[in-house]
Amino acid sequence: METVNPADLQLILDEIAHSMAAATDRGQPATYIPELGRVSPDQFGIALCLPDGQQLSAGDAATPFSIQSISKVFTLAIALGRLGDALWQRVGREPSGAAFNSIVSLEHDRGIPRNPFINAGAIAVTDAILQGLQPRDVLAELLQFLRMAAEDDNIHIDKSVAASELAHAHRNTALAEFMAAHGNLQNPTALTIGTYCHQCAVEMSCVQLARAGRFLAGLPGCPRPVSPSRIRRINALMLTCGHYDASGDFAYRVGLPGKSGVGGGILAIAPGRASIAVWSPGLNAQGNSKLGAEAMEHLGRATGWSVFG
Repeated sequence: METVNPADLQLILDEIAHSMAAATDRGQPATYIPELGRVSPDQFGIALCLPDGQQLSAGDAATPFSIQSISKVFTLAIALGRLGDALWQRVGREPSGAAFNSIVSLEHDRGIPRNPFINAGAIAVTDAILQGLQPRDVLAELLQFLRMAAEDDNIHIDKSVAASELAHAHRNTALAEFMAAHGNLQNPTALTIGTYCHQCAVEMSCVQLARAGRFLAGLPGCPRPVSPSRIRRINALMLTCGHYDASGDFAYRVGLPGKSGVGGGILAIAPGRASIAVWSPGLNAQGNSKLGAEAMEHLGRATGWSVFG
């Protein structure tokens, strides 16, 4: 990957933010979760952390938003630390080729989700972490992990978003019940889904999220909550599965591991170079941030950052 001067990087971020502010087609917020549907799509933020400790940002990078499925990256790290490779008996490592909340492949694979980043897979991961614990303990562990990774104690769960998500969790509950029918859920469905909805309701800004992702980029001087071998595996899954049925397109256009969330955020990793977070609430047809994906493509072209050389 190319090395880019921080001053030039700031100019690139400012140019991206200016371009995104002028965009007219911004996508649509996730209205099926009413609290997310109320967020104005006129917002855009981008932030990145560099190996020398510098943080650069532009736009609404300090505005907190619901990270939603980006939380799955961190719960996967926790689950691998606790269960190791035994986790893969309950969830696969292949792209789904289907929508993030699809039940079709889950039925075909007899209750084993294709990967930990689609909803069914993340529910299975949450269920695995929950075994023998109370939801409050699991959520406290997740917040502790995020606060430690970001070195920022001002990271919390938005209870109104969690309640809104839980009140409309019919499809996720159906996924959980289907897995339970195949013996791939160890806790009561309501307990697992309640924990999962609160996990997705973690609220962070782009700056906080970029800081939390530094360990995945292998940046010096940041906390190391998981081993290098597991970091490689998490990054591999982010590259192949991190954007649902648009994961191949994101890899093609951006060339970096990334994980999206229906709150409009994307966490992307340029190994050894930067941890990048972008946010814009409007989504495309695949449930990924429309302007966020465009911004990441712009950043990749301007910097030459790609895992493919």
